Amino acid sequence: MVFNQRFTVALVAWIVALVAVLLACVAAFVTPGLGAARIVAVAIAAATFAGLWRHVTRTNRTVARFLEALKFGDTALQFDAQGGAGFDELGGALNEALARFRAGQDRIAGELRYLDALVDDMPVAVLIVDAEGHVTLANKSARRLFTSEHGTLAEDFAVYGATFARRLANASQGEELLILNIASRPQRMLVRAATLERLGQRTRAISVQPIQGTLDAVEMAAQTDLVRVLTHEILNSLTPVTSLAATAADLLGDPDLSADPRVGDARIAVETLARRAQGLSNFIEAYRAVAQTPHLKRQSFAARPWADELARIFAARMPEVALAVEVSPAQLALDADPDLLAQVVINLMQNAGQAMQATEGPRLALRLRGDGQGTVIEVEDNGPGVPESLRQDVFLPFFTTRPTGTGVGLNLARQIVIAHGGAIDVSDAAGGGALFRIVL
Repeated sequence: MVFNQRFTVALVAWIVALVAVLLACVAAFVTPGLGAARIVAVAIAAATFAGLWRHVTRTNRTVARFLEALKFGDTALQFDAQGGAGFDELGGALNEALARFRAGQDRIAGELRYLDALVDDMPVAVLIVDAEGHVTLANKSARRLFTSEHGTLAEDFAVYGATFARRLANASQGEELLILNIASRPQRMLVRAATLERLGQRTRAISVQPIQGTLDAVEMAAQTDLVRVLTHEILNSLTPVTSLAATAADLLGDPDLSADPRVGDARIAVETLARRAQGLSNFIEAYRAVAQTPHLKRQSFAARPWADELARIFAARMPEVALAVEVSPAQLALDADPDLLAQVVINLMQNAGQAMQATEGPRLALRLRGDGQGTVIEVEDNGPGVPESLRQDVFLPFFTTRPTGTGVGLNLARQIVIAHGGAIDVSDAAGGGALFRIVL
């Protein structure tokens, strides 16, 4: 409103001035002998007309510059807030409008940066499939998870699983549990798919959440609870049997009853029962270790001295087995409980040594390496290997293929590895034999 009033007043003043100058020009031309005055009058009239034209078109030029700045997003443009005739108010208003627009842009850009950082740092891998079927790894978790060589099309991801590649290619939505081949081992993943609109284009967002570790932890918790209940109930039932058998053996040992040969036979039978019952009690007590959750004391320690110490322990026990130790890189450090992890590795090495007793030229390799996502520990032998049908069973409690085995070692090893947040599996070694791999 102030701009309109001041602009109108200035416009009227310019028009009045132009009229006055034009009248002066007419007077100069009709009056003889005023040649120089005519020239001056024409010059003044031209200057006055130019000033009026500039005053009239200045608003259009200012508004045009403002609109052009909005069009190209040039919020750094500044308008002259001086000059009078209301243009100072107009310049100030336009500068304020650009400042608010710039502040809005900054807020939007900050929000976009926040959302980008939020998606990029999510612990769940996110993949985007555009309308043409091109797949993009949208965050760090996806880039860490899908590290194998692959292209940008859905079929290129078949290296992780044919079913997963088909899910990327089709337009199905919802969630399902898939097994993907990640880091050379099968892992269960929860895969979710949703359709989104982006800049007028229909895209699909695929989230892949590793749940193998969670499932392993739940499985181990259920297993330990089952073992704890079973051992408790068996011991409760076995304790009175052991006690009564021992009492009966003492009673039957009375010299007054020794004359009857049947009593002697009964005493031997009861004593055998008492011994076996006591042995079974001791056996079950030993198995209670399986139901104890390992308590970790994590620390960072150098891998090479730790591995060399394990090699010396194994060499003292089984000097006939050739052992090779590899640590890569040489400065590799582990973040784990050194004692519990050593128990796991020694158990694997000892099992491998026992499995190679009938192998000519037994060889064992202990390898530790960092792969950017964690630490991999491998124990590889050239023995008979583990049949594929038994590779899941060997980690179950009380399962053993050796006549003198207890079936505790590998199950306890798995508990310790899972307590570290890792995984353990077994596969065929490259040259035959078994390859146990721990991924921390």
